[in-house]
Amino acid sequence: MKYMLLIHNNPQYIAAMSQAEQQALFGRVESIMKELERTGELVGGAALADPSETRTVKVRGGVPAVTDGPFIEAKEQFAGYLTVDVESPERAVEIAASWPDAEYAAMEVRALVHESGAEG
Repeated sequence: MKYMLLIHNNPQYIAAMSQAEQQALFGRVESIMKELERTGELVGGAALADPSETRTVKVRGGVPAVTDGPFIEAKEQFAGYLTVDVESPERAVEIAASWPDAEYAAMEVRALVHESGAEG
């Protein structure tokens, strides 16, 4: 079953880290990615551009309105994602719990729905 692991983080938290702390954090990420590649569970993933590059689109009354930024009322932001193909939802949660951002922000685990509409 495929799951998308949505990475939420707080850029201010990372910016406040020392260079050594940042390197350790990114080293943990690299280690997890290598393990997921080794086990064949990694489908893909990407980091997202800075929120200042975001455009939010809302359509009201058939008229699109585009604004700059996500303007979320929280310090955390959606920062990236992983897609994994694992045997169970518990394994997806285990991977999300190992991700460093889960320790200071959050990881969201969502099952993917195939084009046919069936989960898996």
